[in-house]
Amino acid sequence: MSLTRAEAEHRASVLTVSSYDVDLDLTLAEDVFASRTTIRFRSEAATTFVDVKPRSLHALLLDGQRLDVDVLAEGRVRLDLGAGEHELVVEATMGFRNDGEGLHRSIDPADGRAYVYGMSFMDAAPSVFACFDQPDLKAPYSMRVTAPADWLVVGNAPARDAGSEGATRRWELGPTPPLATYFVTVVAGPYHLIRDEHDGIPLGLSSRQSLASTLDREADELLTLTRQSFDELHRLFGIRYPFGDYHQAFVPEFNAGAMENPGCVTLRDPLLFEGASTRADRSFRANIVAHEMAHQWFGNIVTPKWWDDLWLNESFAEYMGLRVITDATEYVDGPLHDSYARRTWGITADQRPTTHPVAGNAAPDALSALQNFDGISYARGSNVLRQLARRLGDDAFLGGVREHFELHRFGNATMHDLFASWERAGGASLDGFVKDWLLTPGADRIELDRAAGVVRRTSPAAYPADRRHDLVVATHGPDGWTQRSFVVDGPVTPLDAGDTPVLLDATETTWAVSPPDPLTLAALPDLAPAMTDPQLRATMWNSVRLGLFEAVITPAQVADLLATAPPVEDTADGARNLLPWVLETVLPLAPAGSTERFHAAVRAAAERAETGSELQLSAFRATVLSSVDPAELERWAAGEALPEGIDGDSDLRWKARHRLAEIGATDRAALDAALDAERSGSTTVHHARAVSSLPTTEAKEFAWARATGEVSVPNYEVKAAGAGLWRAGQQQVTAPFAAAYFEELDAILGAHQGWVQGDVVEAYFPITHLDDATEAATAAALERDLPGAVRRRLADRFDELRRRRAVQ
Repeated sequence: MSLTRAEAEHRASVLTVSSYDVDLDLTLAEDVFASRTTIRFRSEAATTFVDVKPRSLHALLLDGQRLDVDVLAEGRVRLDLGAGEHELVVEATMGFRNDGEGLHRSIDPADGRAYVYGMSFMDAAPSVFACFDQPDLKAPYSMRVTAPADWLVVGNAPARDAGSEGATRRWELGPTPPLATYFVTVVAGPYHLIRDEHDGIPLGLSSRQSLASTLDREADELLTLTRQSFDELHRLFGIRYPFGDYHQAFVPEFNAGAMENPGCVTLRDPLLFEGASTRADRSFRANIVAHEMAHQWFGNIVTPKWWDDLWLNESFAEYMGLRVITDATEYVDGPLHDSYARRTWGITADQRPTTHPVAGNAAPDALSALQNFDGISYARGSNVLRQLARRLGDDAFLGGVREHFELHRFGNATMHDLFASWERAGGASLDGFVKDWLLTPGADRIELDRAAGVVRRTSPAAYPADRRHDLVVATHGPDGWTQRSFVVDGPVTPLDAGDTPVLLDATETTWAVSPPDPLTLAALPDLAPAMTDPQLRATMWNSVRLGLFEAVITPAQVADLLATAPPVEDTADGARNLLPWVLETVLPLAPAGSTERFHAAVRAAAERAETGSELQLSAFRATVLSSVDPAELERWAAGEALPEGIDGDSDLRWKARHRLAEIGATDRAALDAALDAERSGSTTVHHARAVSSLPTTEAKEFAWARATGEVSVPNYEVKAAGAGLWRAGQQQVTAPFAAAYFEELDAILGAHQGWVQGDVVEAYFPITHLDDATEAATAAALERDLPGAVRRRLADRFDELRRRRAVQ
């Protein structure tokens, strides 16, 4: 049962929590652990409840009196309280999880060692300890942990070794400053540890032992980023980091990029880059490091009262993280890489029927709030805050933030509290800005009407707004591209472009859809190869991506541009970057021969790139993933016949195997043998995707068993199998599974929970079946009573299906 806002408001009105004392024993068994929680609190005379989600509940003591454990229902224990001080003790056996939430227990395929970490975000905390699980009932935490004697334990406060007994060791942590329940974590296992210090703050890094050499190699850069970010955040905020140690734990099978737990940030361990990495990869990681550090102030010192202000956490950390790495670290080009990785993620979300305001979503319950944890909260919110900082000026912007931290230190606040501080600092009302940019969803469309000599601004009919756009316009003439400032402050703004190509919002300062007009689009295949401004190239590609998304550009037109100017300058291959978009969206929709043209273009780009450069690596990755030559792919999969400057690391070899699987030029036995020869956390995930990509019924059944829970594997493998299931050109093999997705949707939902449930709904949706039957089945499924996060993911897939059909 998801906590409703009304329930949370009532509980906060009658309770004041003094402290939590949590005792965890992680040595019981491989699947369960013991949890004993003591909560001290004051209450009014009232009836309320405590949240706990155990495997089995053993004891409930309220003020020393035993309560019947059978009162537990749907994760809640009813409490009938008199006015005054109380002590509640809850003893339970809890279950370890492998979906990235609660207390996640992972077995490293490389060496069989077990690792544990806590992810309490949203509603997962009660599966670790009993609590009043809502963001505005903050309290100090003390924790005692019993673990195997050779394990390391870290958490929200420095862990003290309390002594060993036989094969176990006790650790004590805290008390902490007041924390929200969703920040509480413990990281335990035979982790490899690196310690350092900066400006009086103890620093730590940890990883699985199988990644120890990688962490050792990466530690200097990570610690340098941490030091630089601390210095800049202290300078900007004027308030020192208040949570003691600052530990960054790189943990396995983590759902998000990272989680800002005070004192102990958890990050997904693929960010340690076992193989080749590019500056774009490292810029993305630097942004995450600084983003989580910014959260220590915005989110951790001051926490939203309710989940509909979660955007404040993420938008602010997104804005500050990018600002910090740009101004205070070597990643001065962070905004460029951010353009490729984040902008279209946010704008496409803002254009779908499921769009929502950045702020003021009035989420009725905790789980429905999770569905708004998306590109709008991150990318659009960050863009809006950047605009606000320009509008107010840095002194007023940062002055308002500092006041906000001081007024609500270790407490809770709302958006209105923050904007009141900004209005006091800036001396002017922000009501209009808030209404148009934060409370009204949907992105404006800014388009050039060349014949009329104007730029037209329109907002979605369902969400009218009157937004001013301060942007830069780039035009191409005899001397190349030139840029100038331009203001769009009405439905029509004069701009006489003549017959020159134009890119609107050339530096992506505002938030709008600005696809290239027909003349510009026709010229881009000739102009783009000579476009030397990196940001202008990013803007061009983002405008083209959004043009295809809006069906004002055809796949054939994109394919023409790919053939002359393949986007290898985006050197990251994350899910939101250009290469996956080209391979997964554009080429399957483009005319016959487009993949071959793209392959020839990226091969040529790799050949002319500087040996050992990031451009060479990026272009060669694209070469591998678009090849149809089995013999060549086999050599690359073996690490042989690679161009000079290219390292045949594990990631590249598995890219070749994945492509071999897609084109049906390998088999399950060969993929299994490759995994056996190099078993690790990352290769296990690669293997799941490659096997699922084979064009055979058996391979698709392999994936389907993971969707329905028939085979239980960790979250990364579940998603990877879903990604491999739907391959272009395999519709004849996947047709039964496209039908089964809707027929067995209940089984799919029942097999997963929380974050992963939504991921599975998205990953296993039959997106390659662009037909009436899939559209009708999706529409029918959306008529059902579905969990909020599931409905959101399914509705977004429905929108994507219809958009792809529109440009098919």
